[in-house]
Amino acid sequence: MRLNRANLVAVLIAVFCLIWSSAFAIGRAGVLYAPPLTLLTLRFFLAAMLASGLALILRQKLPRGRALVLVALIGIVNHAVYLGLSYLGMRHVPAGLTAIIISANPVATTLLAAWLLDEGLHWRKLLGLALGVLGVAFILRHRLTLGLESPVDLLWPVGALLALSGGTVLYKRWGGGQGGAGGFAVLAVQLWAAGFSVVVPALCFEGGLSAINPTPTFWGSLVFQATAASLGAYWIWFYLLRHGAASAVSSWNFLTPPLGVLFGWLLLDEQVAWVDLAGIAPVALGILLVTRQPVPPPVPVRSEV
Repeated sequence: MRLNRANLVAVLIAVFCLIWSSAFAIGRAGVLYAPPLTLLTLRFFLAAMLASGLALILRQKLPRGRALVLVALIGIVNHAVYLGLSYLGMRHVPAGLTAIIISANPVATTLLAAWLLDEGLHWRKLLGLALGVLGVAFILRHRLTLGLESPVDLLWPVGALLALSGGTVLYKRWGGGQGGAGGFAVLAVQLWAAGFSVVVPALCFEGGLSAINPTPTFWGSLVFQATAASLGAYWIWFYLLRHGAASAVSSWNFLTPPLGVLFGWLLLDEQVAWVDLAGIAPVALGILLVTRQPVPPPVPVRSEV
């Protein structure tokens, strides 16, 4: 049975959400056997080589001049800084909690875009912002009160959230900075820039490859991150952009908090408190409100006399 385009788009959106949500737990599984920056260095360089090969096969041109610099900077913020802070935090913070905090990216991005890009805030976005902030604050306050994580540990995923949101705003301000380059060529530049920006601190502070415990779990985590997370999800994004369905992915971001917690429980046996579940509801609803596209008013039909 062949899928029509509408069904294919629906399947790809589901796969995209699953990859994004599971990446937190699978990334933390890798951090258990390798220092975070060392793991990211391998992930970025492996994914960069694959993306470069795809760009070469598809004969995609590289960005040049100013566009090359902008693409590299976006890659450093959106890959190296965001994932670096996420992985450093996941040494002590559960993957499910990390997913909840970072999934508030659409909420934080909406706030930053209103401040820095003068994007309008209507009542639905304002309500979404309030619910998202309330839900995250509720969860963090409860965990700090019980002493489950220290304030310093929680600064890592919060910093990662701000880095991802800031990188998204930079992308919007610079129009992507691609200069007409191909998608995988742009991704390759971003990944090379991210890899070279983390390799030095990884070698200086984590001991390099000798610090890795090369278990099957480590290799599985690395391969998933470099292929499914860095390339597969990006290919799906390209496809959805070409077919005008990218906004539909954003509308499904509200699934990331509960799915992230679910994968943390399934893969890492992370315990889920009822307060965390209670806090997920306003976060998910807030994400849905700020990412939902407004329905355009119907166009009146003029009758011909």
